[in-house]
Amino acid sequence: MKPAIQNLQICIIGAGIGGLTTGLALVKQGFQNVWVYENAPALGFVGAGIQMAPNMARILKGLGVWDEIAADGIATDYYSIREGASGKIMGLVDCRNLETEYGTRQTGGHRATLVNSLYDACVRNGVQFSFSSTVDAVDFMGRPTFSVTNTGEEKSYQMQCDILIGADGVKSKTRQSLLKELNVEAGVKETGQAAYRIMLTREQMQHDPAILALLDGDQTIRWIGEKRHIVAYPISQRSIYNISTTQPDVNFAAAASATYTTKGSKKAMMDVYGDFCPLVLRMLDLAPDEEIVEWKLNVHDPLPTWVLGSFALVGDACHPTLPHLGQGAAQAVEDGAVLSIFLAALPDASHENINKALMAYQEARKQRAETLVALAAESSRELHLGAGKAREERDRAFAAIKTGTPGKVPDKVMDIDVHKMTYGFDCMQDAQDKIATVFI
Repeated sequence: MKPAIQNLQICIIGAGIGGLTTGLALVKQGFQNVWVYENAPALGFVGAGIQMAPNMARILKGLGVWDEIAADGIATDYYSIREGASGKIMGLVDCRNLETEYGTRQTGGHRATLVNSLYDACVRNGVQFSFSSTVDAVDFMGRPTFSVTNTGEEKSYQMQCDILIGADGVKSKTRQSLLKELNVEAGVKETGQAAYRIMLTREQMQHDPAILALLDGDQTIRWIGEKRHIVAYPISQRSIYNISTTQPDVNFAAAASATYTTKGSKKAMMDVYGDFCPLVLRMLDLAPDEEIVEWKLNVHDPLPTWVLGSFALVGDACHPTLPHLGQGAAQAVEDGAVLSIFLAALPDASHENINKALMAYQEARKQRAETLVALAAESSRELHLGAGKAREERDRAFAAIKTGTPGKVPDKVMDIDVHKMTYGFDCMQDAQDKIATVFI
């Protein structure tokens, strides 16, 4: 890599999974002037459990962080789909073959382990961080500029860079600036869904043998009912049982721009799942009242572009998704890896070629990411069916795959054709194959 390219100043807005992966991938490619600006004062508490798919693990292996992350996680042997009301097993998928087919299995982990591992690797490899930094007033003309205000300081300062990356999540300010510049309206979209996220410790579960068996088991379990479901799996070397629910959103303000989290009511949660089986209700009842928090699940209308000049969006800033396919973080990780490959192939540091590289990134990523967003929404519809012929057909499909190799599974996260599309696609090789035509 030529010195002029190595020394390009690259600024990333947002230190989430997408921003951290992008920063790490860039320095691994040889870029030496990479900065990440984050509004929060530190990484802090970063959510609960996360399902890490084989296509995500493949990239994290290449970045040198997967072993540490996987050591704290639990690989899934079986995926169990159960009826919420009765608790009976509707379908059981053997996931062990995924390791042979795609290199790893689905692995449940703690989001904090993932984020901290990425952050530590970024620091070791020279990525610079500016926390407590609010970014606004983005100017996309020529070399991008933006305004930074540090917490506790009244005055802001201007930054200019060669490449600007917006990785600031579903409520992205950089996306808003992009759309304003393009005079395009594409807003946050209400899904009508919300989620409780709960982490139960071994100590909290130890007095109920049936619940403790879930933590010591080898399954990811999804209990499903009309308009609702719960998915749960062990993480953190089986010291924590991670529980994530999805139910109709009734507790948030109507405005799409309102806060996406609220203090939850344990009584309200128990009422929502009141017709689920006794095991589930005992499990939910173990959650301390003060730890009940509800998240609003929003997505975004597809954007006309992710790129303008020397600016590009990554992750939830451009393709937020429902969590029902287990691909939200994976697609942000793919974004960072692919972006770094095209930028590393720059023949020179000209604005023209930087834009070509960013447009190649968009061409490689946009359709795939948006297809998976749509597939996650489709899976949600199938999981949440009410009484009728459609649900009867779904349940027959679940019953047909009680054991053995995954086939056509209504829960898309365990469908063999979806695996081929998600896990079997090597986004890094695909990007490498496209480089020859980018800078013509």
